[in-house]
Amino acid sequence: MDGCPNPHLLRHGGGDTGGADRGSECHRRPAQPRGSGQPPQREIARALGINVTTVTRALSTLQQRGLLEARPGRGTTVAARDAGERAGFVSAPSDDTGVIDLSVNRPATSAYLDALALLLPRLAKDRFYPTLQDYHPPEGPLWARAAIAEWMKPVAGDGDPGRVVLAAGAQHGLDCVLGAVTRQGEIILADEVTYQGINALCRVHGLDLRGVGMDRGGMRPDAFEAACAQLRPRAVFLVPTLHNPTTITLSAERRHDLVAVARHHNVLIIEDDVYRPLADNPPPSLASIEPELTVHIGALSKCLAPGLRLGFVIAPRTIAGQVAAALRINCWSISPLTALIGTRLIEEGSAARIIEAQKQELRQRQAVLSAILGRYDVQSHAASTHAWLRLPEPWHGAGFARTCLERGVAVLPGDAFAVGREPVQHGVRINVGAARSQDDLRSALTTMAELLAAGHLQLPGFV
Repeated sequence: MDGCPNPHLLRHGGGDTGGADRGSECHRRPAQPRGSGQPPQREIARALGINVTTVTRALSTLQQRGLLEARPGRGTTVAARDAGERAGFVSAPSDDTGVIDLSVNRPATSAYLDALALLLPRLAKDRFYPTLQDYHPPEGPLWARAAIAEWMKPVAGDGDPGRVVLAAGAQHGLDCVLGAVTRQGEIILADEVTYQGINALCRVHGLDLRGVGMDRGGMRPDAFEAACAQLRPRAVFLVPTLHNPTTITLSAERRHDLVAVARHHNVLIIEDDVYRPLADNPPPSLASIEPELTVHIGALSKCLAPGLRLGFVIAPRTIAGQVAAALRINCWSISPLTALIGTRLIEEGSAARIIEAQKQELRQRQAVLSAILGRYDVQSHAASTHAWLRLPEPWHGAGFARTCLERGVAVLPGDAFAVGREPVQHGVRINVGAARSQDDLRSALTTMAELLAAGHLQLPGFV
């Protein structure tokens, strides 16, 4: 990271007219080492000739993006940027003025809010409304688990609510699964490029996360076999449908091959299938192929709305009990209000209608992406929330993402999704659903296309 705030951020400061030029000068200064402390904000403002408010806002934005850390007793320091602590785990859309944020998965329509507006006035008359003031079992209310079990019956769990544990989103469910079935120091396998949240959780739980080789069909069975034989892992983490970030959906044959390896080595399969409802006729889930060795994790975040915070774990009853015990320690149980909203949306058919509305909008947005970036190496799916752009020479992921941000477009580079220290694909994830409108998406993608076409002429340092 540079030794001063990004000049793009400084341009938003009130009353400063020279921030961009001074920021460019600042970019030529030597980078600060990770962990190094930053000068007081007044000193930065004085050195750059800008006001303190500008510095405060810039540092706050850098902290939100994981580039700076503020800790009691230590002040503000440059964040660690090694393989285990890469910046880029962004959990909320940016509110920066002038930035089109394509870095976070968010709903492409307001269909959830429209359905919620109709539902909320009726909740006070719901037969389960009186239970909202009570404690509930750690696995969640039975009526909510029964609704999820029935909804997911074609996919996993055979409709048995005893195999369902409700969570505050898929990340929370994954946290509880790792807490329930692993011990510190054990090895977890994952695709060499995968969902960022597994990196963070493995660090928290003291687990050793290792990447497994991929091809354009997903995790390679031969690489998985070799890793199992050499490392004796406890579990493998897979995103089999509309993989994050590459959008790969494992074929039925690839799924069976991976399950066979896991079965041979007695490796638990953790199946993160949150994107499945958006896919058209996806292959059978890993949980349906090997129900006794698979923990299936789902959520309503990607298909309905992340703000609902309703996820679920479907597992063999013994493991489900362990997950519920971990969740009880973690937060006792999820909010019954969230559970009731999710239950009613599912049982009344609103969830299916919201999903269809999301898919229709995503198809249109993917068509926009194909029209603008189709001549480049883009991997996607007609109804995916995101796409994976493999960058042409001379671009690298981080450099391209940084240059995009300077032009007002936020995307996540490939190293944000990398497992381990091996070189990663030079790519970026583009969240087509994140743009506030199709016009915003078209504008952002056009900017990206211009940068790709310009090549080395737009590399940082040549601008």
